[in-house]
Amino acid sequence: MRRADFHYELPTELIAQEPLRARSSSRLLALDGVTGATRDLNILDLPQLIEPGDLLVFNDTRVIPARLTGSKPTGGQVELLLERPLDGRRALLHARASKAVRPGLRIETPGGAVEMIRREGDLWIAELPATAFEFFESHGQIPLPPYIAREPDAIDRDRYQSRFARHRGAVAAPTASLHFDDLLLSRLEAHGVETAFVTLHVGAGTFQPVRSESVGAHVMHAEFTAVGEAVCLAVRVTKARGKRVIAVGTTVVRALETATANGELEPYVGDTRLFVVPGFRFQVVDAMITNFHLPESTLLMLVSAFAGREHVLAAYAHAIRARYRFFSYGDAMFVTPSREVHT
Repeated sequence: MRRADFHYELPTELIAQEPLRARSSSRLLALDGVTGATRDLNILDLPQLIEPGDLLVFNDTRVIPARLTGSKPTGGQVELLLERPLDGRRALLHARASKAVRPGLRIETPGGAVEMIRREGDLWIAELPATAFEFFESHGQIPLPPYIAREPDAIDRDRYQSRFARHRGAVAAPTASLHFDDLLLSRLEAHGVETAFVTLHVGAGTFQPVRSESVGAHVMHAEFTAVGEAVCLAVRVTKARGKRVIAVGTTVVRALETATANGELEPYVGDTRLFVVPGFRFQVVDAMITNFHLPESTLLMLVSAFAGREHVLAAYAHAIRARYRFFSYGDAMFVTPSREVHT
């Protein structure tokens, strides 16, 4: 497979720049992975697609205000983006500047100086004035994705965060969860839908493009994942009843499938670099709710692995014609698998 196999043309005006007034006012495109058929719905129509006893699994990660701008001694600006905290006051950062950042450089910020220690791949190990969470919570901004062409505001502090956000550590939102509010959740509860949670701290690498022409040559970034005994038990009970496990977002898909060894879902705490491409055999997930993803992205490849590349790209073409809103603050899809993914 080649990167270009997952390309599509998107009019820029369909990239959602703001959240809708209400989380549950989003549109929903249902895709049948067996036939490729699509249905135009709204997110409040989810109870039509989910059966009583089905299990919705959410990602309960919390986005931290992980972006901060500082200045070099020369006056040049450096944009810092937290990837993950390390021990003590050290952290793993992205650093973007007009001229190269070098070891030993001290970057002045409103919260004190950040010293760049050494490179680690595309990232930097840096010494902060305080622990990473304390420093960025006090001085950072919500790290809106690069395709949102505006500065974050007070609304983003709430809306670029799911209602389930508990465990801080993400630098990007698990965006499929952003559609769920009290109204939608109450309807699903009344419908008899069960819920469970995993944690996957979404890293900035989620926005990194696939640079290699060959999909197989791409190396995934590492993201911290925790799958507890409670969700494992909920999955086992759901499967035993003949009901479906529905992942709310690609991060949940990756967490659950990472935690599956020898065909059994088991508790897991650690990093995942799972790269899901067509040909992958899903062992846990029976359906998924997801947003629309960037062309040639690893997330689009994951959805294509689940429902078939041709079906997914045809559904995207329909969504463009129907003027759906794309990406983080955009609309949603409900996707069922093709025949091949569990065989």
